[in-house]
Amino acid sequence: MLVLQNITKQYHPGTINEMCLFDHFDFTVRDGEFVSVVGSNGSGKTSLLNLICGSIDTDGGSILVNGEDMTHKKVHLRHRKTGRVYQDPSRGTCPSMTILENMSLADNKGRRYSLRKGVQKGRMEHYRELLAQLNLGLEDKLYTRVGDLSGGQRQALALLMSTMTPIDFLILDEHTAALDPGTAEIIMKLTDRIVREKGVTTIMVTHNLRYALEYGNRLVMLHEGKIILDKSGEEKKRMDTEEVMGIFNRISVECGN
Repeated sequence: MLVLQNITKQYHPGTINEMCLFDHFDFTVRDGEFVSVVGSNGSGKTSLLNLICGSIDTDGGSILVNGEDMTHKKVHLRHRKTGRVYQDPSRGTCPSMTILENMSLADNKGRRYSLRKGVQKGRMEHYRELLAQLNLGLEDKLYTRVGDLSGGQRQALALLMSTMTPIDFLILDEHTAALDPGTAEIIMKLTDRIVREKGVTTIMVTHNLRYALEYGNRLVMLHEGKIILDKSGEEKKRMDTEEVMGIFNRISVECGN
């Protein structure tokens, strides 16, 4: 279980641009939940993910994972049990390396490195089997440079690599936003299958309200660092895009946008 407790986060303190985004913010994600997070620009969506992953520090409060205080743990220690897929397909892979080399690195996540070969050819058949499940023909391109793949292929590979080792959390940071609609649909279906098969606790930030409602079992809307909507289970299933958009638009009008 993930618990953000009494979190405070300020940006540009002591300047005319000072802003307190999170002020005694609380957020809990239970094991096995698939949480879709929506909200306008500046609502705190990406900052929330960065706090969880340790990319930015809190100014107050605690971040607990299964009761262990991770607030001041180094990023690489948090990443041992966390997989993250970014909006930019190039961020989750190394473009100058082959698919085989990328998968070998992901396969060794959290392990100590030695002078032995980084690519274990005995694992190649396993990698082919994993790639074949994507239905993108990548199982026959192990020696292809990742930089030569399409954006959708790279994002699918990044998603696969992020879940190759046992993880507690899968963090999806608008991972379909840079893709064309058809490819985005493929990636979302792949995401749903991986999450279901592995039973991994997932937090997905998205601007696509349909995806937020169609996938996952919990919907959270942020606004100015506060949770203004939190629906799970049957309550979430009864919501539709017009209802969520209505809440979003009403807030925008109240803020003068």
